[in-house]
Amino acid sequence: MKLSVIIPCYNGAETIGMQLDALAKQSWDEDWEVIVSDNGSTDNSVSVVNTYRHRIANLRIVDASGKQGQPYALNVGAKNARGESIAFCDADDEVGEGWLPAIGNALNRFEFVAGRFDFEKLNSKQSLLSRKNPQKDGLQKYTYPEYMHHAGGGSLGVRKALFNAVGGFDESLLLLHDTDLCWKIQLRGGVLNFVPDAVMHIRLRDDLKSVFKQAMSYGEYNVIIYKRYRKLGMPRLSLKRGIKTWIQLLRRLKDLNKIHENPRLAWNWGWCIGRLLACFNHRVLAL
Repeated sequence: MKLSVIIPCYNGAETIGMQLDALAKQSWDEDWEVIVSDNGSTDNSVSVVNTYRHRIANLRIVDASGKQGQPYALNVGAKNARGESIAFCDADDEVGEGWLPAIGNALNRFEFVAGRFDFEKLNSKQSLLSRKNPQKDGLQKYTYPEYMHHAGGGSLGVRKALFNAVGGFDESLLLLHDTDLCWKIQLRGGVLNFVPDAVMHIRLRDDLKSVFKQAMSYGEYNVIIYKRYRKLGMPRLSLKRGIKTWIQLLRRLKDLNKIHENPRLAWNWGWCIGRLLACFNHRVLAL
């Protein structure tokens, strides 16, 4: 088997059919499989997946209910993978036309790859206002502080031997385990290669509460990995810059009554509050 496509799933019945529809339309001249790693779904996700067995020849469901969290489900899927390489997709996204051969052929050449993100197809104009696409034209740049490039886990591909060599995803990181994997591999000398033809259509949060909560979580986990990677060469954050960010945010308090017109403001508030709480909870100064 050349490639295993792994989809972690927790209560994804509403969206996983779209992802599997898109995968069923893919073709490649190498052997490949799809593994849905079920993280203890309580809806009818498994039933939905089973309806695709006649459309995707090598489709399997593996039980990943032993521990809650996406990184655990990803690791269980990888452990059960028969492919020489593995590629990861999320249950609420949709692979673009030609994604499979693009990422599969790239993994024949490189050990570690990332596809391109598209935000336009699956999201409303309002949702698109909440976030910029950091993986539209290349790898994501880590700028707070400046550090190594990384990529979202929704379209990562890696040789299985390399994945195992770095210990897979860190299951203690419920978020940013994909960033952590990118950096672990690069720190051991690996190179992350961008594959523009491997397009993944990404689904964003579509209401302000969800945008705020997601941003808050990302802010927290950015502080967590900052504390970890400071010991591995990440530059120190500027306290002056952090204070300036908070001053700019507080000056926009008057705009909160118009937040429905500017979802980006909900993201910014969530991000900063998440970071502030994480500074106290994890005993690190990283505003």
